[in-house]
Amino acid sequence: MSAANLSSGPELNPDHGDLLPESDEDIGFTRLDRAIVWLGKRLSLVFAVIVLVSFYEIVQRYVLNSPTLWVHETVTFAGATLFVLGGLYALATDRHVRIVLIYDAVSPRIQRWLRVVHHLFGLAFCSMMLYASWFMAQGAVRAPWGAWRLETSGSAWNPPFPAFLKVIILVAIVIMTLQFVLHLIRDLRRPAPTREIDDV
Repeated sequence: MSAANLSSGPELNPDHGDLLPESDEDIGFTRLDRAIVWLGKRLSLVFAVIVLVSFYEIVQRYVLNSPTLWVHETVTFAGATLFVLGGLYALATDRHVRIVLIYDAVSPRIQRWLRVVHHLFGLAFCSMMLYASWFMAQGAVRAPWGAWRLETSGSAWNPPFPAFLKVIILVAIVIMTLQFVLHLIRDLRRPAPTREIDDV
């Protein structure tokens, strides 16, 4: 089964003949999805770095009595960034939340239209988030008088992590919007399952 024939819907019932991979391997459904999966697998290594840096802080603080200024904010920023990008990965691999009690009980044709409705709601959500995140990111990188300046954390170290994170959120929402558009186009173009056509 080729990646081009993959569905956005989980399909555990072989009788439905829908388009999910036969194994549990993470395969994206579009080129954008596959790029996100590729990047996500590599960024997941950052979680190991977060653990190591956190352990370093514990040793510094409780063993050597010499806490750092940078660890807490760095780990928080890295974790928040991965959390934001995790939404893209979940959509790319179809691991987002779905009420499978209903989805798995209906025919492939209805599953397809349920996915279409899901994509439309996703686009509505993204449109609102784009509006909010644009102004949030704009306020984080520009002063009210128009000068370029990055919002900082206000701590003793005072890194510009808040500005970076708000820009990352905006970029992630733009990418997610594109994902929903591509998924919607794919499901609208997909022909009805062969089994159901034969039954008509």
